[in-house]
Amino acid sequence: MTSPYPPVPARAATPADIDGIVSTMTTAFFHDPLWGPAFPDASRRAVQAAAMWRLYVTSALRYPWTRVTPGVEAAAVWIPPGGTELTHQEESGLGDLLTQAAGADVAKAIVTISDQLEAAHPEEPCFYLTLLGVHDDHRGKGLGMGLLAESLARIDDLGAPAYLESSNPSNITRYESVGFSARDEITIATGHVVTTMWRPAR
Repeated sequence: MTSPYPPVPARAATPADIDGIVSTMTTAFFHDPLWGPAFPDASRRAVQAAAMWRLYVTSALRYPWTRVTPGVEAAAVWIPPGGTELTHQEESGLGDLLTQAAGADVAKAIVTISDQLEAAHPEEPCFYLTLLGVHDDHRGKGLGMGLLAESLARIDDLGAPAYLESSNPSNITRYESVGFSARDEITIATGHVVTTMWRPAR
């Protein structure tokens, strides 16, 4: 399948990009149907959520699969086959980190969501798109889907499948247009439905 979205210029992220990626993810997911309400105090959401995104983004840089546009206007955080989003130490400390950032109730709810998402992961080795976001200042330019197309071309060269979770129903058709199909639905405690999606190896 040929992507309807032309790839955009991209490069591998480095530790120097962490602040930029965190900023991009914080704005990109501020109003997300899942991750927005996960931090219910909108006046503090950006700071609280940024603490979580920083942990996941920093950990993912263990692998050479985080892709960014030249100015980090958009970022795609991939975990390669056999990899994990967090180290064992980071995972065991997630609750404490979230409690410090946003309180015990928020921490408990997010850890529960994370456990649900983790339980739904396919057993087959695959590339896992854990985060894809475009900074609010650069929306509408095709950067997100273009970056995804760039990443998928690299994954296709390796003959590997890909997996993601769509927390926003409006994105499902976009993912379908580049070869993903709905795999399962996860109902979060709040009633929000997350759609897991699979793209076979090319």
